Amino acid sequence: MAYHSFLLEPISCHAWNKDRTQIALCPNNHDVHIYKKEGNSWNKIHVLKVHNGQVTGIDWAPESNRIVTCGTDRNAYVWTLKGDVWKPTLVILRINRAARCVKWSPKENKFAVGSGSRLISVCYFEQENDWWVCKHIKKPIRSTILCLDWHPNNVLLAAGSCDFKCRIFSAYIKEVEEKPAPTPWGSKMPFGEVMFESSGTAGWVHGVSFSESGNRVAWASHDSTVAMAEGGKTAVITSLASETLPLLCVTFTSENSLVAAGHDCYPVLFVYDAGKGALSFGGKLDIPKQSTQKGMTARERFQNLDKKATTDTKEAVLDSLHKNSISQISVLAGGKAKCTKFCTTGMDGGMAIWDIKTA
Repeated sequence: MAYHSFLLEPISCHAWNKDRTQIALCPNNHDVHIYKKEGNSWNKIHVLKVHNGQVTGIDWAPESNRIVTCGTDRNAYVWTLKGDVWKPTLVILRINRAARCVKWSPKENKFAVGSGSRLISVCYFEQENDWWVCKHIKKPIRSTILCLDWHPNNVLLAAGSCDFKCRIFSAYIKEVEEKPAPTPWGSKMPFGEVMFESSGTAGWVHGVSFSESGNRVAWASHDSTVAMAEGGKTAVITSLASETLPLLCVTFTSENSLVAAGHDCYPVLFVYDAGKGALSFGGKLDIPKQSTQKGMTARERFQNLDKKATTDTKEAVLDSLHKNSISQISVLAGGKAKCTKFCTTGMDGGMAIWDIKTA
């Protein structure tokens, strides 16, 4: 694992470019900073300034090299690189609350924005008018959308929200794509159709992820539960309540394994056994270095008693790589089928890159 500290401020969201040489991140304010890797150091090469509210979501399309950002100013912008300058295009979201998250579809012909308006804006480019327009998915969402993930077929969209539900919607837009083929989640897919709705978790859904095949979906909720559903005539849901603090993000690293992270400041592995239909805890992925304990003289002992009313000299220091909550995970190499590297950013202003040893 490699750790790099960018800022003193928390990193609220990040996104990587296609060849993983540049990272776009928001330092908990209205701007987006783009850093480029040169040798072992990261140099800031662009600052995207146009939002007048905190940036809450960034996604970087690998093929078209466009960045989409959204923020608490209720706006989204699509950025295109012209020469050496990133130019923004405003997207008409038609929302009256903050946008919370944004995600490009796999084919990059549309993107989805989740917001506090209890709806999802699915945006696509209209050639005639040369602008981005959107359609709304409203029912049966009862609260703020916190996370989104696209199915590999470019049509289905998983969303987690503050009404304790993870749902899968159809985001089929006939103006830009052909009729989709049937999936394990269902075959009738008019726009806005609910293909799946979760049950069993009792907390805000902070993170959601489809597997590489799209036949499984996993989500992490604020009641310290990780759950997974498998598509079929009756979707099978398995959940695992952990003893950790709540997890904020989750992603598949293979068809049967998940990596999640959150308020415990280290990523954890979960393994799914398809035969038993059960999730199990696979262990912490952050192995702390052993600290050496030195002896204490009598003088130090009495000084500590005098100053701190205790003989304990140890400060409360986290032995994990991140020193604060991890807010986002992204797969760097190998994809969700055979992930070999993933990246985490957190509230400590740092980014860690983790190598997965594949047996």
